[in-house]
Amino acid sequence: MMQTALIISNALSWAALLALGAICLALVRQVGILYERMMPAGALMIDKGPAVGAIAPTFELADIAGRAVKVGGMSAGGRNTLLFFLSPTCPVCKKLLPLLPSIQSREGATDVVLASDGDITEHAAFYRKTGLSQLPYVLSQELGLAYQIGKLPYAVLLDDQGKVRAKGLVNTREHLESLFEAKERGVASLQEFVHGKAHESHESHDHEAQHA
Repeated sequence: MMQTALIISNALSWAALLALGAICLALVRQVGILYERMMPAGALMIDKGPAVGAIAPTFELADIAGRAVKVGGMSAGGRNTLLFFLSPTCPVCKKLLPLLPSIQSREGATDVVLASDGDITEHAAFYRKTGLSQLPYVLSQELGLAYQIGKLPYAVLLDDQGKVRAKGLVNTREHLESLFEAKERGVASLQEFVHGKAHESHESHDHEAQHA
């Protein structure tokens, strides 16, 4: 009788332990899902125009102030180029413009080029109001067509070899910074990195569950 009671007690202990392990595994999975949802999404990449990793088209342009501006191609001094497509009537563009000099300073070795198209008179007045005369401002319909810009503000990060390294719709400072983070991580976008990590985490959890 005593031996039977011990066997039953032992079996119940193992059952409780296995149940606790299953609960812990479920909690870990839920934490992983919550972490994925809470991570910054980064700039929303739209699969139009030159693909990430492709050589960008080269443009020889003159900006509103008459300065020669080269967009694309090999860059002297190993500098990146951040193309920021905007419109004078875009409120989000106006919000982000003052952030560009600090992002340029923080990232280093990066040239920022403002880009749009339309009437030069309207853009010249807007350009003066921004107080960003140190940043070239080009008007080129061909440039916008080459990158198939449909929504604003939109940014494209080119490396010193003239390759597209990251791009997407940018509505916040975090979105702009995510382009540089994507370049450093060697991914097309921050979403790709997050989804890859989430996939690895799910595979690891499934593997652990199979061997539990």
